[in-house]
Amino acid sequence: AKTGVQKGPCPVFTETFKFSRVEQEALGDCAVRFRLYSIRRMKKEKVLGEKVFYLTKLNLQGKIALPVTLEPGSELTGCGSLVSVSRSAGAVSYRSTEDSSLPEILLGLIYNSATGQLSAEVIQGSHFKTTGSDKPVNDLFCCVKHFVGGQLYIMRDTYVKLTMLDSKGKEMSKHKTAVCRGQPNPTYKETFMFQVALFQLSEVSLVLSVFCRRSSMKPRERLGWVSLGHSSTGEEQQAHWTEMREADGQQVCHWHTLTDT
Repeated sequence: AKTGVQKGPCPVFTETFKFSRVEQEALGDCAVRFRLYSIRRMKKEKVLGEKVFYLTKLNLQGKIALPVTLEPGSELTGCGSLVSVSRSAGAVSYRSTEDSSLPEILLGLIYNSATGQLSAEVIQGSHFKTTGSDKPVNDLFCCVKHFVGGQLYIMRDTYVKLTMLDSKGKEMSKHKTAVCRGQPNPTYKETFMFQVALFQLSEVSLVLSVFCRRSSMKPRERLGWVSLGHSSTGEEQQAHWTEMREADGQQVCHWHTLTDT
């Protein structure tokens, strides 16, 4: 969820947001991330500061007011990797598996039944890297190489393609993010709109494919993909789709493990 834009050095927001389907027993695995952006015409958003508030010590007895001191943001915009949100990006998001080294993506979904618009926010990726032993890499302009614990890792330039398909697998519309260069945990923070009527929600599929960009002389390489909706790749993806439909216009964020099949 996000506020409206306020002008001036001392903005007053006074906005309230409700996050649905958050069970009390699961609060210990959740966090709320506050991020302050500056916006300039014809330019990308810039992160001024941020703070992750973990809900483990939240007082559930009533309304509380707490000051949140933001930590300075990064100069990176669009696809920077901010350490403090590497495992907890999103308004309210379920953490990805800490022990997993598989590539994952954090996706935020909103559906407005009044307008028939489905909003998909590609927030962040995790473990978007491959080991140097997988295959030789000669494209010096499409990746960054790092040694971590004696192992050579290749940090590739990546982007995400979103495709909306009907029940027969026919493409209805598509979008793609900007390219993030050499980031193992890239932050995309891009939102795309799809026009989907209410009666179509049970018939369509949203497919996210993560591609590694290679040189202009070589084809792109798919790192992995995931599908939500009619042809969900698993129970977690179907659950995310169902939660979106029941969230009354509030954003629902989940991590999804990419499949390479």
